[in-house]
Amino acid sequence: MSSNERFQHYVQDEKNLFIPFIMAGDPHPEVSIELGLTMEEAGAHVLELGIPYSDPLADGPVIQESAKRALAQGMTLEKGIELVSQMRERGLKIPVVIFTYYNPLLQMGIEKFFGLAKKNGVDGLLVPDLPYEESRELAVRCREEHIAYISLVAPTSDQRIEKIAREAEGFLYCVSSLGVTGVRKEFDPRVNLFLEKVKTHSKIPVAVGFGVSNRSQVEALEPYCDGVIVGSAIIKQVEAHQDQLLDKNCRDEALSRIKRFVVSLISS
Repeated sequence: MSSNERFQHYVQDEKNLFIPFIMAGDPHPEVSIELGLTMEEAGAHVLELGIPYSDPLADGPVIQESAKRALAQGMTLEKGIELVSQMRERGLKIPVVIFTYYNPLLQMGIEKFFGLAKKNGVDGLLVPDLPYEESRELAVRCREEHIAYISLVAPTSDQRIEKIAREAEGFLYCVSSLGVTGVRKEFDPRVNLFLEKVKTHSKIPVAVGFGVSNRSQVEALEPYCDGVIVGSAIIKQVEAHQDQLLDKNCRDEALSRIKRFVVSLISS
């Protein structure tokens, strides 16, 4: 199945998308493969696979610490991309989006990135520190390579929201606030109006992230979007169970606990 077919099959017509984020290499590359499979078993429609970076401007402290743990394991953009094919070999079927900052992408080189991405079954690319206005060349190249360029849209001007929504592919990532990622107790009530506005312009599913961490938040957001993206709340579970995840004798139980947590987020 091609990347376009995977997005069409798993994303396009869904109204309750669940898109988890995990960090490649945290707490160990082999565990990342298991976590990816666990996310699919728990009901994920798309997997965001984060690439650790030493200066993650969009990330809060939870994901920053996760990146440090992954970097200590020697994780790189190339190794993260190669994890995708290893997940595929183990049976992963859902689309995988590589979440990487622009600097590692430039250091690798665009040609090498697309060669590795296609070879290893990557379906999408998300670059959080690349503004829309500076991303068009990369977005065009993604389209040529049949890899979805995932756009971020924040509560800004109506004209900019319309422009981003009109050209988005795969799914549209709505940022719930102008801060960094991280668990939040509540959202600004204006986020609902923002999501409704985005949906009027988007022809693809609209998912919201940056702070979604419990079932009540998911329920509150569901009427206004097509799905949720959960990162920090899952990474906190990985951190809490990292010793057990690193112990092969305890790993299955730890994965089961994380899976139960994830299911509790998306199922009432």
